[in-house]
Amino acid sequence: MPKEANKKQSKDKKHFMKDFKAELKRVVWPTPKQLFNNTVAVITVVLLTAAIVFVLDFAFENINKYGIDKLKAVVGTTNEVVENNVEENTENSTDTNETNVNEEVNTNETADTNNVE
Repeated sequence: MPKEANKKQSKDKKHFMKDFKAELKRVVWPTPKQLFNNTVAVITVVLLTAAIVFVLDFAFENINKYGIDKLKAVVGTTNEVVENNVEENTENSTDTNETNVNEEVNTNETADTNNVE
């Protein structure tokens, strides 16, 4: 049986090679002029795409660089204003709380004085 299997494999390999050669004969190969034109077209498209990507990358990088810096400056000044307002509100609320405590103490002292009399 091994001899039969080897013969079949050998026959299959020969058959494959015959089919492969026949298929290559059916291929329509481009002429040298067509090959040159297609190569030039591919290289042109690749270079144009590379140029477009380069320009867009450069533009977005500059927009990001200068736009973000300006945005940071605006946000930074906004944060400073907000922080100043928060500090003022905190100081005002502390003063208000002290005033309220003083008023309560004065009210209680007045009430005590009124009760004593």
